[in-house]
Amino acid sequence: MLTLLLLLCALLGTQTLAAMMEVRVPELPVVALHGADATLDCSYGPPGGVVGVNLSQLSVFWQLTDTKRSVHSYREGREQLADQATRFANRTALRAPPRLAAGDASLLLRRVEVADEGSYTCFVSVGQNYSSASLLLLVAAPYTKPSVTLEPSSNNLRPGERVALTCESHGGFPEAQVLWREDGGASGVRNLTHNVSTSLVANERGLFSVRSVLTLQTLEPDSTYSCLLTNPLLGEEGLASVTITAQNMAFPPVALWVTVGLAVCLLALLVALAVVCRRKIKESCEEARREAEEAKELKEEEESKTAMTPLKS
Repeated sequence: MLTLLLLLCALLGTQTLAAMMEVRVPELPVVALHGADATLDCSYGPPGGVVGVNLSQLSVFWQLTDTKRSVHSYREGREQLADQATRFANRTALRAPPRLAAGDASLLLRRVEVADEGSYTCFVSVGQNYSSASLLLLVAAPYTKPSVTLEPSSNNLRPGERVALTCESHGGFPEAQVLWREDGGASGVRNLTHNVSTSLVANERGLFSVRSVLTLQTLEPDSTYSCLLTNPLLGEEGLASVTITAQNMAFPPVALWVTVGLAVCLLALLVALAVVCRRKIKESCEEARREAEEAKELKEEEESKTAMTPLKS
């Protein structure tokens, strides 16, 4: 009975000691810039209490929450990195001993990579007191300023021709949001994103290049076509645009020659028609004149016969 009582007391004592330890991490995700250093904040100690521990009794473990892979370990007064995941080698560090003893178990992660994104757990124990908490690390990289190109070029546009506007930007993370719009001045702004095809390609570092193509059958003269690229994590925006003026809208050479050809044919037809009409009119006039002369001659013959006929008594 005494042994059982001692075991229950030990168990209750362990639970009480564990309850005295509190590990605190940020509730919101930590956003780190690609290639820069990031600090994963973690503090420990009794709720509302002051910490001052013997480092020989302190153990701090940082690990990936999902895979349990070791990121950084400290115990018995020194770093313990034998089990550290290879990709974190020479990239992690804890606070200096005075700050570590004072309750700051934050981890410094150098040269942040896209692959570092994920959940991290901070586990702290002091003697029999222990607790843990997890935080989320997000990685972001700014995109280059976008550029817009037009095919065919703006100096050789033809009315009604199918054209493609291409917006490109590189080296960003996470996936960018792309918005196309047309500013027609007095006619207002029109969203053209429904005519867009957007693709993303990741390089060896996991950073994206974005290419968005807007296809239109007819460009409106005196309008500005803009590509707005947004990094949703950083809230940064990049804008590029191209303006189409009436002077850029050249008449298609093929259509021009067709029009000229039609005009020449029409003129030739009119000339031929005029010649035919003139000839017909001339022939009609000559025929009318002959008929008039024949009628006159016939009348004169009839009058001559009448004059030569003797009157009856």
